[in-house]
Amino acid sequence: QVQLVESGGGLVQPGGSLRLSCAISGSIFRLYAMGWYRQAPGKQRELVATLTSGGSTNYLGSVKGRFTISRDNAKSTFYLQMNSLKPEDTAVYYCDVEVTTTGWDTSRVYWGQGTQVTVSS
Repeated sequence: QVQLVESGGGLVQPGGSLRLSCAISGSIFRLYAMGWYRQAPGKQRELVATLTSGGSTNYLGSVKGRFTISRDNAKSTFYLQMNSLKPEDTAVYYCDVEVTTTGWDTSRVYWGQGTQVTVSS
């Protein structure tokens, strides 16, 4: 079983920064991609950033230039560095990975539990 544990959320003032972490544990045969999503109250979950195993990244338009997704293979952890935060960035942030756990199964997505990010003065 694959487990994701997020940390790093909290309350920050507009213009501030936070770094979210997503620690991956469990038996992984191949990791295809990792990502961060967010869901604000009353809104649908939206993709914030993705990072493929090949190193390609993709960002939600409103966070480009402010957020950066990265990984530390040695720590089995990936991150979302969030700078110049705005009140509209307030949401629960979720991490996910797409992996296979054996050499013959199809890939599936695992999710973290979510961490609250609140941007307010």
